[in-house]
Amino acid sequence: MASPLQSNGLEVTTESTAGALADESAQVVDVREDYEREAGYVAGSRHIQLAQLAAGAAELDPDRPVIFVCRVGARSLMAAQALRTAGFDAYSMAGGVKQWADEGRPLAPDGGYVADH
Repeated sequence: MASPLQSNGLEVTTESTAGALADESAQVVDVREDYEREAGYVAGSRHIQLAQLAAGAAELDPDRPVIFVCRVGARSLMAAQALRTAGFDAYSMAGGVKQWADEGRPLAPDGGYVADH
C-alpha cells in the first residue's frame, strides 16, 4: 500500500503531520517523556515513550502509517527507523514539537508549551 504521506525518506513535515491528523490517514505517536507530554502535546497524538516503544508497538495498527514526534526530531527518527525495520510504514516529524509550536500550531492542553529535555 502506498503511503498517503509526502516524503522522500523517513521525515515528514509538520504540515503533512497536521494533514494526517485532520484526515486520520496516519497514527501520530509522541515518544517523549511523561513530563514533556504533560507540558504540551500535539492534539490527536497518542503517547508511547521511546523506552516503551518495543512493548507499545502492539498498540499500533500495522496497516496504517505511523508518524513519530518528539521535541526536535532525534528520538522520533530513532523510533521511525526501528519500526520501519519491524515492517511499519513509519516516519518522523522533522523539527519535532518545537518546530510545530514555532510555526504557531497549537499545543494541548490550552497553554501547552514545549518542555526542555
